[in-house]
Amino acid sequence: MRVVLVTDAWEPQTNGVVSTLRQTIYEMQRLGIEVRRISPEQFATVPCPSYPEIRLAVFPGPKVGAQLNEFQPDAIHIATEGTLGVAARQWCIARKLRFTTSYHTQFPEYVRARWPIPLAASYSYMRWFHDAAAQTMVSTREMQLLLEQRGFRHLKRWGRGVDTELFRPSEHYVAASTPLFAYLGRVSIEKNVETFLTLDLPGRKVVIGDGPAREILESRFPQVRFTGVLKGSALVSELSLASALVFPSRTDTFGLVMLEAMACGVPVAAFPVTGPIDVVTPGVTGELNVDLRLAALAALQLDRDQIRKVALTRSWANATGEFLDNLVPAKRVTTVALRRPNASSIRA
Repeated sequence: MRVVLVTDAWEPQTNGVVSTLRQTIYEMQRLGIEVRRISPEQFATVPCPSYPEIRLAVFPGPKVGAQLNEFQPDAIHIATEGTLGVAARQWCIARKLRFTTSYHTQFPEYVRARWPIPLAASYSYMRWFHDAAAQTMVSTREMQLLLEQRGFRHLKRWGRGVDTELFRPSEHYVAASTPLFAYLGRVSIEKNVETFLTLDLPGRKVVIGDGPAREILESRFPQVRFTGVLKGSALVSELSLASALVFPSRTDTFGLVMLEAMACGVPVAAFPVTGPIDVVTPGVTGELNVDLRLAALAALQLDRDQIRKVALTRSWANATGEFLDNLVPAKRVTTVALRRPNASSIRA
């Protein structure tokens, strides 16, 4: 079985989209699936406006088409709505080939946070992009309902997982009288980091990550420690010592960092909005409250061992199984043509 995955988001970017795609590719390859990734580092690129670390491929159509034509995939998945995604979409439509897409980011809300572009205009583009797909994968039930209300069709659920071998509780964690509240993720306006930093909480705060808002926030909140981007064991060492992860975003489709915190036994405090509603079990793995301060304080009382047990049920293998079940054969057939190893078929 041969699968192409087209994405405008890839390393060295550090975000939930890249983490999800990297883990999904790894799990597919473990199953013996041949995967071809088409991503920005293979092209001439320019920086995305207001997101300079995100690189957009310049006129990628011919090269994208050449790769797709050479690889002859059984299934094509377009993960993002940027220039690579558009090029692959056009190539498939011109050849009457079916493909799937996924909705990772609340792009309209992110755009509106920076420029006065109406949500209706951005959602119109997103509907145009995804309506051509045989199926569009979304990460949570709440996200599916939101997009259905916006007129999106052919939506299927694709959950997320966490590497519980990497993300695990620290042997050195000791509950302290002065708690440590952590934020993990992109430091940018749409992530609402400032709300976390202004909360009146006891103890200390740490911001793990980087982004365009870091410099100004670091100057305004000198009492907060900013670590920059951390990866691997360095990230786990920092995260696992937190008393609670505070997730202030109101615009995430999922929030993978919440699962990573939970795998470390760290409770999550968040608003009761899309993303946290489907990830956090109130009173068990975290607390949800319109008052984020109250959620953060309540999260300190939760059982870290129980939080870890819940995270152990969220494997990338299961999430990748859902992804594979949602794929469709690129060429329309009348019977089931493809099967992933030891699992259900890719439906015709």
